[in-house]
Amino acid sequence: MRKEVVAPPPDRFAPLRARIPRPRRPPEEPGAAERNRPRIMRAALSLTGAGLAAAFYCLAFTPSLLPRTGILQGVVAGITAAMGYALGTAIGALIRIGVRFSPRAVRIWWRVLGVLLPPMIATCLWLGTRWQRELRLRLGMTPAQEYDTVRTVGASLLTFAAILLIARALRLATHGCAQVFRLVVPDRAAYCAGTVVVAVLSYTAFDGLLVAHLFAVADRSAAVINSGTGNGVRVPASPLRSGGPQSLVGWDTLGRQGRAFVASAPSVEQLSGFAGHPAAEPIRLYAGLASADTMRERADLVVREMDRTGAFGRRVVAVFTPTGTGWVDNRVTQSLEYMYAGDTALVSMQYSYLPSWIAFLGDRSEVVDAASALITAVRQRWAALPDGHRPKLLLFGESLGTYGMEATFGTAGDLVAGADGVLMEGPTFANPIHQRLTRDRAAGSPVWDPLYPGLPIAFADRAAELRDRPGAQPRVVYLQNSSDPIVWWNWDLLWKRPPWLRGERGPDVMPAMRWFPWVTFWQTTCDLVFANKAPTGHGHVYKSATVDGWAAVAPPPGWTVRDTVRLREKLGN
Repeated sequence: MRKEVVAPPPDRFAPLRARIPRPRRPPEEPGAAERNRPRIMRAALSLTGAGLAAAFYCLAFTPSLLPRTGILQGVVAGITAAMGYALGTAIGALIRIGVRFSPRAVRIWWRVLGVLLPPMIATCLWLGTRWQRELRLRLGMTPAQEYDTVRTVGASLLTFAAILLIARALRLATHGCAQVFRLVVPDRAAYCAGTVVVAVLSYTAFDGLLVAHLFAVADRSAAVINSGTGNGVRVPASPLRSGGPQSLVGWDTLGRQGRAFVASAPSVEQLSGFAGHPAAEPIRLYAGLASADTMRERADLVVREMDRTGAFGRRVVAVFTPTGTGWVDNRVTQSLEYMYAGDTALVSMQYSYLPSWIAFLGDRSEVVDAASALITAVRQRWAALPDGHRPKLLLFGESLGTYGMEATFGTAGDLVAGADGVLMEGPTFANPIHQRLTRDRAAGSPVWDPLYPGLPIAFADRAAELRDRPGAQPRVVYLQNSSDPIVWWNWDLLWKRPPWLRGERGPDVMPAMRWFPWVTFWQTTCDLVFANKAPTGHGHVYKSATVDGWAAVAPPPGWTVRDTVRLREKLGN
């Protein structure tokens, strides 16, 4: 049976609707549909960002305090370019609030950049290679035979791309969160909320996962290293060493650097051979983190060790404030022992097993507490001796150790009066006394080699200049290389040209080095990481230069410049 199909009734209002005019839409501009299409993230680069990225990239090849390898230079240039891109993108966003450029104008500017950038970058690469070669020669380093420009450029591009990818991923997350918040709040509030959420989550991930994890790994690694013993280091057989027979300090409690400190003194035969007459066996005493529970207890333990070994009967007692790991440069200690033919007692105390930069960022109060506890304990025992029977009291600090010593005394006058001689090596940029002395230096003297009237304090950017220093013998000597970024780094580098880049330059600082906002700060920050890789007398490496320092503040009777040169040759770099 066939089913009939019923037709719909005719639309009686169709002719009437056909007579009603429809509203006409304005014609769309070319590309408007593409621009108005909702997109979470644009793929095109920012014009202003690309321009500033190229400018920062070129500035990254200008010389800084220390030379870099080709790949390291590429990484630094890539990060610097990313900083420029971020700044340029922000500036471009602000410009677009009030000004709209036509697509044609944008295309023209991109073409201009395409023409200008290749020769500009090529020129900077060539100049950067030449500057790196000159800087290595200035620092007494062998110039690299070849500078692989391809690797430098490749490393910079990979670094820039990785940072850009991370930034765009964060931007994608921000827009994604904003799309969710738009369901309940207006657009502006949604984007603000999305930005806050991504910023908080990013900071939490960076600080709680990455930074905390890295510090935890560094802590575990440093703890393992501290529990070990260096090659060739043996338990001392002498009772004049901590950890040896009759010692109040156990060998296992000294830590890696403490064991190296007490075991690396020169032999009596070596000392006698240099002095030309019979020498004494030097005393070396140390307390590690595990030697006692508190700073005060460790300091008292060192003083009891000094009484046990007869340390206050020696000609010289020297207190060393070590670096973060507890390390004391053996050339510094041996310098004194050779100068005084072993008639010395050298003491030190550990306050951390972390590298100095971690200890500095983490808790600087530890080095201050340690320096204050040990110096105070030794000085009190030393001051209790009768006049005429006190040994010469010397103090030494290196790097972070100088910060602890300065914080202990507080003022330059107290530092001068605190001992018979004080040697500070590579003071940090945060040292309070060093900052005041540099700021109040004599007019006309450079910041890297200042003159300070009124107190017996001397500065030297080259240790050898202390040999012919006019005037009275100084009580305090600062050794500070003009290429040491640990001395010259400062937050002010972000926005202000530093004094060491004005007027007369230090002997290590290239005339071609210029200050640029942010870029110089970033370059000097990178130099901090490799400050200990420079040759002796440059960067943060002093080593045998301390012979001149000790000869300036505490020379033994009859000591001559010839003896200084001879000892430096014996100790090597």
